Amino acid sequence: MSSSAIGQKQKKEQPVSPSSQFKQGVFKIAGGTVLGFTMIASSVVAGGLVGLAISFRNLPDVRVLKDYVPTETSYIYDMKGTVLSSLHGEANRKVIKLNEVSPEMKRAVMAIEDSHFYIHKGINPNSIGRAILANLKNGEVVEGASTLTMQLVKNIFLSHQRTVSRKLAETVLAIRVEQVFKKDEILEMYLNNIYWGHNNYGVQTAAESYFNKPASKLNLAESAMMAGLIQAPESYSPFINYKEAKKRQEMVLDRMVELGWITKEEGQKAKKQALKVGKPTSWRGSKLPYVTDTVIQELNERFGKETVIKGGMRVQTTVDYRVQKAAEETVQNAYNVLRGRGLYTRELQVALVSVDPRTHFIKAIVGGVDYKKSQLNRAIQSHRPPGSTFKPYVYYTAFASGKYTPDSVVVDGPISFRDGSGWYTPKNYGGGYSGAMSIRTALAQSRNVPAVIVGNKVGTSKIIETCRTLGIKSPLQAVTSLPLGAIGVTPLEMAGAYATFASNGWQSNTTIIARITDSRGNVLLDNTPKPQLVLDPWAAASLTSVLKGVIAGGTGTAANIGRPAAGKTGTTDNERNVWFVGYVPQLATAVWIGDDANRPLGKGVTGGGFAAPIWKNFMLQALNNEPVMDFPAASNFPRPKAK
Repeated sequence: MSSSAIGQKQKKEQPVSPSSQFKQGVFKIAGGTVLGFTMIASSVVAGGLVGLAISFRNLPDVRVLKDYVPTETSYIYDMKGTVLSSLHGEANRKVIKLNEVSPEMKRAVMAIEDSHFYIHKGINPNSIGRAILANLKNGEVVEGASTLTMQLVKNIFLSHQRTVSRKLAETVLAIRVEQVFKKDEILEMYLNNIYWGHNNYGVQTAAESYFNKPASKLNLAESAMMAGLIQAPESYSPFINYKEAKKRQEMVLDRMVELGWITKEEGQKAKKQALKVGKPTSWRGSKLPYVTDTVIQELNERFGKETVIKGGMRVQTTVDYRVQKAAEETVQNAYNVLRGRGLYTRELQVALVSVDPRTHFIKAIVGGVDYKKSQLNRAIQSHRPPGSTFKPYVYYTAFASGKYTPDSVVVDGPISFRDGSGWYTPKNYGGGYSGAMSIRTALAQSRNVPAVIVGNKVGTSKIIETCRTLGIKSPLQAVTSLPLGAIGVTPLEMAGAYATFASNGWQSNTTIIARITDSRGNVLLDNTPKPQLVLDPWAAASLTSVLKGVIAGGTGTAANIGRPAAGKTGTTDNERNVWFVGYVPQLATAVWIGDDANRPLGKGVTGGGFAAPIWKNFMLQALNNEPVMDFPAASNFPRPKAK
């Protein structure tokens, strides 16, 4: 039976495996050389070359390929599976199984690269003879005789220099590989390792780049064009020279017709088919750059940079794409509004972080106004004084001591404290004193003097202990002015800490990563929340009731969102940093406004007037589908005994 007849028969029979699919089609009689002679010659040459192995005792053991895992691209997704970004070094690769590659793709590759693949034992005598003649004629190595197996071992084990010694080593290794592995295993490794141009390694990423589809969906025309790239990927790339790519495609199709693997009519139809070429994907930017930067930082800390860019991780983030886009738009709109209100500092910036108190998952993170202009992620990298947004840590510590309640009275009046070598006299924002008042009123009005008095009575070391419990890792000093937030913290630390207040003391590790698997589905990291009660429930509920008053009738009225919410404004000396940090039971959000050069924002710029409206605008969007919920009352919990 001729090869053409066998090719026709193949279409009517259901293939069981790639080997059974192709073996029948490779029995091609060419130039009078019968298949039997080819196989005998192959065996003779193979047997002779095995003897050369004695001279190559230092060659790699091909059995390592059983456990060989090529470098793979890592992918980052949002919580619902939307791809946000990919991470890789030089090799952008996604490893797949052989049965995930379309039959047309397999046939096209073998037709142009190694049509006797399922017959030979690693080398092809016909190709070797042709190459020897060409090389002798030119006095150097100008033509190879590489089978797919030889190309595979060259890519994995050897250099790409065209020398006789390398070619001999390649031949010996190819024979060894054929002795250890099945043909289908070799073809699978080959298709996953070969370079296809534009930093695409492996058939899957190449298919996604060139035709915006997986390798399993490639049709005959697309497969032929991709197979034609292997010899010189950049030279024949349809991205660079579509005409040359078409010529190579036609060459592949003609070869498939010659072999009887497709009919002449099928070849002509494929040549005429219009192809919709995609775009290079290897260095595509992230859809949510501040999110991916935060993810990468956490990944590098846990696994190391090399593992991250080569390990083929599948990283599911905690971020909700819709909420993140709302946060980005809110920050951009806020920047425009702030400019309109007279904030003309050259490096004006806004950062926003939102954390789910129930899980401590980061739901949105925006590190600046324009990522293209500045990649600094201020949400996690900038440590700025939080001003009065630090006061809740002071008052929680006071409530947890059992010595104070929201109705405890403290005097807002002139006072000085011995601080190191001198005296420290706290002042209220705007000056003046208001006399005796409850803690509830002092916090609602953001009075500084009462906070310093209470802070020094409960002890600054105790306040620092509270901060550490809440997850704040920035350096803190036990100085008298600590209650006024003169130290530097990040917006993420503030959002995470307030999220613990929002959950009434229950806390998990704040993270942007929910789960990580490798490309085969093995779990590498599972961040399923494991909440622990880290705060006194009565003290946390008491603090929340006081912070609700900040929004209801204190300095944060501009943050009123029409549902139970708690929060605190913050403004540092000379208006260099303004904040609003607040929460509802389902979401805690920190907003920071400042100048990268730490210049004053302008007289009268406060957290209540400038940051609170940004918080409100974002929360209204983020909570659009969330039910209205209230916080538990302090009366539901026993008050701690005085210590």
